Amino acid sequence: MRAVAFVGYKKSGKTTAVEAVARILKERGYRVAIAKSMHADFDREGSDTWRFSKVADAVLVRANDTDAFLFKARDINALFSMVNADFLLLEGFKSIHHVPRVICARDENDVRELNDGLAIAVSGVITESGIDEVNGLPAINALTEAEKLADIVEKRAFMLPNIDCGMCGFKCAEMARMIVTGEKTLKDCVVLSQKPKVTVKIDGQVLPMKDWVQELVEKTIKGMLSAMKGYRDGQKIEIVIREE
Repeated sequence: MRAVAFVGYKKSGKTTAVEAVARILKERGYRVAIAKSMHADFDREGSDTWRFSKVADAVLVRANDTDAFLFKARDINALFSMVNADFLLLEGFKSIHHVPRVICARDENDVRELNDGLAIAVSGVITESGIDEVNGLPAINALTEAEKLADIVEKRAFMLPNIDCGMCGFKCAEMARMIVTGEKTLKDCVVLSQKPKVTVKIDGQVLPMKDWVQELVEKTIKGMLSAMKGYRDGQKIEIVIREE
C-alpha cells in the first residue's frame, strides 16, 4: 500500500486536495482509502457507543447513512494495518514521518514550517494566486490541476514500515527523507525488499529478523517438530500462538 499525507493548518485546503486526488485515482482503477486526523472527540462522552467502548474491545455501528467500526488502535501502525487499499490518503497526521507529504498551505510561511524534508508538492490556498513553485516544490491547484496532483501522488507515494528496525542503517523517518530526495529507493528498505525464509507476525505486523535469526528459528522449529509423529517436511509450516 502506498500513502501520502496532506498536511496543513486549518482552512488551508487539505480536504479539497484529498478529495480531488482520491477521485482521480478512483477513476484510474485504484482502491483508495482516506484517513482523517481530527482534534475533536469522535465518540463523545456519555453516548451509547462511548458506553459500549468501555466494556468492549470494538464496537460496530450501523446507521442510516453509513457503517462504522470503532476501536482503539495501539499505535498508528495498528490503525493503518486495518486498511486494504492501493493508496492511503491521509488528511492531517503532521506527526508521522514515514510517508511523503503534500503541503496544503495558506502562504510561504506554512510551507517553511511544514516541510520536514518529506514534501513532494504544495497545494491549497496558496496556489490560487497562480504560482507554479514554492521553495523548489511544484505548486499545484487541486481544483484546476487535479490530474497533475494525482500524477505526483501516483508516482511518488510510498509507506515505510515505521518500526525503526535499523536493518538498513537508518530510522524510517531518515530513510523516507532520502527516498523523497532520490538518494534511496524502497528497495533500500530491507523489510520491504527482502523475501524472508522465515516470517513472524505479531498482530499482523511483520517482526523484522536478520538472516541468522531466521536460520535459528527455522532450525529450532524443524528440530522440535521432526521428533513428533506425523511430521513431514513441507514448503510451508504455519504456527499460530494466541494470547488467551
